Amino acid sequence: MLIYRKPKFSIFAGILSLNAGLTMPVTMAEEPLVYQYNSKTGIPSFTDIEPQGVRYKLVEFGCYACNLSSMVNWHNTPLNTAAYKDTIEQTAFLHNVDPALIRAIIHAESHFKEQAISKVGAQGLMQLMPATAIELGVKDSLNAKDNINGGVKHLAKLMKKYRGNIKLVAAAYNAGEGAVKKFGGIPPYSETVVYVERVRILHSRYRQQS
Repeated sequence: MLIYRKPKFSIFAGILSLNAGLTMPVTMAEEPLVYQYNSKTGIPSFTDIEPQGVRYKLVEFGCYACNLSSMVNWHNTPLNTAAYKDTIEQTAFLHNVDPALIRAIIHAESHFKEQAISKVGAQGLMQLMPATAIELGVKDSLNAKDNINGGVKHLAKLMKKYRGNIKLVAAAYNAGEGAVKKFGGIPPYSETVVYVERVRILHSRYRQQS
C-alpha cells in the first residue's frame, strides 16, 4: 500500500480507529468482515456490523502479500501476465520502470483486484491512499488506468531515489520512505520484511515470463 501502513486495525462502535505504534496487522483468519457505507452526511464510514437501511460494500483487506500467516507458495503461485497488459506496458515505457516490477507490486498489493479497498482506505490495483493519489494526479483510484499510472509514477521516483535497489523500493512502497531512512534500510516491521521478500520473488518470476 502506498505509502504508510504500519498501525494495527481495530473497529470499535462502527468507527475504524488506528492504534498508533503497533506494527503487525491482524492476520486474515482473525479479521472480521468490514463494511463501508456513507453516513447521513455523506462521509465514508466503516463498521464490522452489517449496516441496515443503507447501501454498503464489503471492504477487502488489501495488500495480498502482507498477510503474515499466508499459506501461498510464492515460488509457484500462478502469475497473471495478461491482465492490464497494454496499460502496464505503456506506463512502464512512459516512466521507464520494469513492467515485471509493476506486475509484482500489483500482484502483491491487490492480487489484480481493481476494486480492492483496504480498511485504511487504500484503493485499487496498486493500493493508493487518497491523499497520495491526489499528489500523483490520480482522479479515480478505482480506475485501472489511473491507478496504475499513479502507482508507476511513484515507483519511478523510488527507483531513482534508491538507485534501482528493488528491496528498498519495495520497502519504501510498503512502509514509507521515512521508515527506510530511519532504519537505514528495510524497516524491521514483520509485514514489511515478508512483503519485500515476496515482491522480490514475484518480480524475479515475472521477469522470467517476459
